[in-house]
Amino acid sequence: MKIAILGGGNGCYAAAADLAEAGHRVSLWRRDAVALQPVIDAGSIILKDDKGSREVPLARATADIGAAIAGAELVVIPSPAVAQADIARRMAPYLSDGQVVFLPPGTFGSFVMARMAREAGSRADVAWAETGTLPYLARKHGEREVNVTARAVRLPTGVYPSRRAEQALAVVQRAFSRVHGCGDALSGALMNAGPVIHPPLVVMNAAPLQHFERWDIHNEGTQPAVRQVTDRLDRERIAVREALDYGAPHYPLADHYLNDRWMYGDAHKKLVKSGDWREHIDLLHHRYITEDTELGLAFLASVARWTGVDASIAHGLLAIVGAFLGRDLRQRRPHALAVLDLPGPDRDDGVHAEIQPLAQLRVGRQLATLRPTPPHPGRLISR
Repeated sequence: MKIAILGGGNGCYAAAADLAEAGHRVSLWRRDAVALQPVIDAGSIILKDDKGSREVPLARATADIGAAIAGAELVVIPSPAVAQADIARRMAPYLSDGQVVFLPPGTFGSFVMARMAREAGSRADVAWAETGTLPYLARKHGEREVNVTARAVRLPTGVYPSRRAEQALAVVQRAFSRVHGCGDALSGALMNAGPVIHPPLVVMNAAPLQHFERWDIHNEGTQPAVRQVTDRLDRERIAVREALDYGAPHYPLADHYLNDRWMYGDAHKKLVKSGDWREHIDLLHHRYITEDTELGLAFLASVARWTGVDASIAHGLLAIVGAFLGRDLRQRRPHALAVLDLPGPDRDDGVHAEIQPLAQLRVGRQLATLRPTPPHPGRLISR
């Protein structure tokens, strides 16, 4: 299968190498042409894992996003959610009917990027899928070398628009066999583990992160008090899913530490043993803050507010991070539902013309099933 990988981070290089080694025709796009040049020159990525180290040739490495996307059945975007707006605008002119875009994970990016691509002029009938985590625990060890510590064994995935779910999942599963459907896009977004595991870790390890050059938040940074907060936060996430009538499995994060039933199986010990997560984390600019807290946790808190679920831990963490960032993260963050203009369960003003069914709300009102169309210039329109 022809696959485009968009981005230049750890997960992007891991996906490009792993999928190319599996026999797919992979094109890797990165907007930073200078940083990508070593891969362009070599035509390959060095993949390291428990099988050793080897060169994996790519079909193409390019800074031309149109060339990367052209003819691809599957477009994989393992980039941080903070890059979604820029990537959506760049890829919009080159999307074509029938393509599937996979966001591992998405932070509700399946809906957000679909809207942005349409606003940028795309009218292609594209399926957008998102899952709960990266398919790889990975870190780059060089300018074209990536180390994969573990691969996900369960990837619960939601699709937008949901009418394309069967076809989209079939395409994604050809690349990632551990993908399974979990419902619509909102269900997929509420599987995202990053906003649950990382905000408590960085908040409760803030002092050592700022004191030491390198600190492992998953090793000495994960102590019983931290786990208690993480477990409470995850119970809020699961309560939101249950309020929206999404069924199990919810993949409680506690399983990551206790058994092999989580998305990565029994991988926590491997993660710690690798040493790759003993790293410098800038509390102002690291993606655990900019992506998982400012976007992901704020999104979770907004859905909790939308459904009437008490999410005091989520709101408290946002308040603390907002204090050291100097801005209120509880107010209208980019992926929050209030900003996306979705109706709350207590409103009866219909839906925006571009919205697919997202959830069966507790009050029994289901969002309308519509084919994506160009955005209406006004606010919500009646059915």
